[in-house]
Amino acid sequence: MNAIHKASRAGRWALILISAAVLSTGALAQGSPSTTAKPAKSTAKAPAKARVPLLIEQRAIDLIKAASARLAAAKAMSFTAVVDTEYPSKLGPPLAFPVRYDVAMQRPDKLRVLQSGAGPANEFYYDGKMVMAYVPDAHLVAVADAPPTIEAALKFALEKGAIFYPFTDLLLPDPYAVMTDKVLHAFYIGPSGAVGGVRTEAVAWATNDVFIQMWVGTEDKLPRRIRAMFANDPLKLRHDMLLSNWQIDPTHAADTFGSQKAQSAPRIPLAKPVAMPPPSSKTAGKSAKPAASAPKTKTP
Repeated sequence: MNAIHKASRAGRWALILISAAVLSTGALAQGSPSTTAKPAKSTAKAPAKARVPLLIEQRAIDLIKAASARLAAAKAMSFTAVVDTEYPSKLGPPLAFPVRYDVAMQRPDKLRVLQSGAGPANEFYYDGKMVMAYVPDAHLVAVADAPPTIEAALKFALEKGAIFYPFTDLLLPDPYAVMTDKVLHAFYIGPSGAVGGVRTEAVAWATNDVFIQMWVGTEDKLPRRIRAMFANDPLKLRHDMLLSNWQIDPTHAADTFGSQKAQSAPRIPLAKPVAMPPPSSKTAGKSAKPAASAPKTKTP
């Protein structure tokens, strides 16, 4: 699905910076591909790949429809999504950064997402009138008036604050229409008992943009794992989402979609994060020098 590869701009910057910091020190940096000899270029052209004939199996389409219908029919739900997204490293093999999302929603206008794992923890609340993006460690909350439906509020949060969740398609009124938009191939893979501790059936489908594999509960028809690779990604990085703790049509407590701590935090406008420019060489040189007034330490 198109949603699984997206993340907020702030989240991407944080993960990229973490990756660079980890791999720029010690023995790992010594093995950087940039320091190794480059092989001579081959003049022979690679053979053209054979075009795969279009294939759409009805059994695969039926399984995707069944999972989508189960989600669309829910008036409320909650689940946990653990998303493992790969990022490139200096050594070549990708690094994985798992992020956990605990989600609660109630149609048509209630949503809560608690995010933890790689990067700073944050909380998102939507109560039908406003959205709040709260960072507990900083005790700051970004607030904005929002449209009256979950679908419109998620679109607003993306456009206004670059906030996006990889499970967004599962919350929409018609997940099937979004997940299979311009599908070229779809085929049934078979049963599996190794995903989420329940019996599942696996299906795969592809468009010109993305190749997706999904495991669906045999009995409950709920998505248990979704895996994607994108055609325009030269590194072929993988995006993997495990889904668990499903509750369909639970009764959410009245305070589920708000937070007293977020309400009491200093407020800032909801806006897209801006990446800080790197320091100039002049500034960096000055900052590298110790302050003249710094006390000297003796070496034992």
